[in-house]
Parts: sequence; structure tokens; C-alpha cells
Amino acid sequence: MQDKLRAIEERFEAITAEMANPDVLADYQKLQEMNKERAALEKVVSVFRELRGVDEQIEEARALADGGDAEMAALAHEELAELEPRREHLARDLQLSLLPPDPHDDRNVIVEIRGGTGGEEAALFAGELYRMYSRYAEKKRWPIEVISASESEKGGFKEIVFEVHGKGAYSRLKFESGGHRVQRVPETEAQGRIHTSTSTVAVLPEADEIEVEIDEKDIKTDIYHSGGAGGQNVNKVATAVRLTHIPSGIVVQCQDERTQGKNRVKAMNVLRARLLQMKEDAQASEISSSRKSQVGSGERAEKVRTYNFAQDRITDHRVPYTRHGLPAFLDGDIDDVIDAVATADQARRLEEE
Repeated sequence: MQDKLRAIEERFEAITAEMANPDVLADYQKLQEMNKERAALEKVVSVFRELRGVDEQIEEARALADGGDAEMAALAHEELAELEPRREHLARDLQLSLLPPDPHDDRNVIVEIRGGTGGEEAALFAGELYRMYSRYAEKKRWPIEVISASESEKGGFKEIVFEVHGKGAYSRLKFESGGHRVQRVPETEAQGRIHTSTSTVAVLPEADEIEVEIDEKDIKTDIYHSGGAGGQNVNKVATAVRLTHIPSGIVVQCQDERTQGKNRVKAMNVLRARLLQMKEDAQASEISSSRKSQVGSGERAEKVRTYNFAQDRITDHRVPYTRHGLPAFLDGDIDDVIDAVATADQARRLEEE
């Protein structure tokens, strides 16, 4: 481990020196590549150096603690009481920094929310989940673009697909994939009985054109009239786009923009994201498509989180983690739960190393 860390430190120093070379400074593309590599190494080197400094302080404090001066020994023991927990924390941080990063973490994401079991109540809850992620993105200053939406009769969503633009969006939202269960008394329930419904969430990293090559001959394009809001433009001009990728059978659509061209660009983004995930699933010898592997069938038993309105409680079943304050949570205050799931994921990965 020490040899590996020293090699990383040497590479970091070599890149830092090389980036000051006038020839490198004149080559923008090479400079960007080197800066990216340096940034990836910087956290590891920073923690390694801090840990090395703490180890030196611990060694000095132990020498004083074993000395003959009682007063100095007492001070050394006090210092050790502070340094040893700090060293333990740094050692764990160093382990985490050495874990291979998810190559998609810094990407924009495409989020698909669908009403599952529960009919209209599930669609209403899907709408609340969309608002929750919208508020979360707003707090992170991540713009959102709706790609397609199918509204239910009472104002929820049978399905809504949207894109979140922001550095690190996937690193946070990827943990939201799965079945979300709601337990509450629906507005339509006359006898006050608590119902259980589900909505499903799938989070896909945005794919580059280079990663996924799509032959235009493999795409069937349908143009149709948009539904929902839009005024006279909706009624007079067919702008909604539906793309069918013939080899995979994937169907995507976009109706949010007012022109066919813009809708097609958005639909292609979704198609690339789904094909990228299918490609990675195949490489990992997984049979299911991305959405199915993430959210299952949408049945009540396949859940990652429960929202219990009667008890004002949110429970994440993967950690497990429970908290209260549903109104704040549905208003986008979800970082603590994401942190808990991310920490558990890191612990699992460390065990597998």
C-alpha cells in the first residue's frame, strides 16, 4: 500500500511540474488532460500527506509519553488522545479516496418516474416525487428540463421523464433508483383507510455520442401532436417526436419543446442513455435492461424507501435509515438519506476490495 501511495505522490508531483512547461501550456488539449489527471490524484495525495504528518506527530508523542518527565508524559497522552482518532478517520478517508470512481459520477442525468401499483394515487405520488427532485435540483442550482410527461386525471403523472444538468448530479441521484412506496389515506378514501401505493424511479447517466453510436437506419421516427399545455401551437403543429430503436425495441418520446428538431435532440439523449446502460449491463453479464434492473416490476414488495404519512416517517430499506419530517423531505431536503446510502455503498465497496 505504501509503495502504491508513494507512486501516486510521485506521479502527482511529476504532472504538477510538467504543467508548468511552456510547451504543455501552449497545448490546450494536453493541458486539460493533465489537469484532469492531477485533480483525480490530488485528494489521495492530500490525505496521504496529512496522514503521514499525523503519524510523525504520534511517533513523537509516544516517545515523550515513554520518557521520564511526568508532566511532558501527561501532555503527550492528551495529544495522543486527539491524534489517534484523527489518524483513524484519515486512514478511512484514504481508503475511500483509493476506491475507483464511478466514471459517470460527474454527468448530467435522465430521471424517469412512473406510477406503479395503486392507480391514481400512485400517479399523484409520482407527481410529488417529481416535485421533490425538482426542489432538490433547485437547491443545488441544477437546471431541469422535462422531456416527456403523461399526466393523470387528477394532476399526477402516469410517467414523467426529465433531465437534470449539473456537475455531480449522477453521483447524488443514482441512489434514488428503485421502488418508492407511499402509505397514507388518499383524498378519494371516504372511510379514512390507509392505502399503499408505489411509484418507480430510474436514474440514467447521460451518454456521449462517442460512447453510443446509433445508425439512423435503425431508428423509426413518428411525429404527432403534443398533449397537455401549449395553447394553439399544440393544436396546429405536430411537434412531438417518438423514436423507436428497431434493434433493441426501445421507444422514447419527447413533446416538451415547440419544434420537432429540439424534441428529437432530447429524445436522442434519452435513447443514448438507455442504450449505454444496456451496453454496460451486457458487459457485466446482466440480462435485464437498465430500468428493470433498477426498479423491478413496480410491485409493493420491491421497494427502496417508504413514505409513511400517518407517522410522518421516511424509511430507507437499504441502510436501514429512518427520519421524520415528511413535508421537508418532499420539499427536497433529502441529502441526509442520500449520504447514508452513499456511505453504506462505500463500506460495501471497501469490503470487496
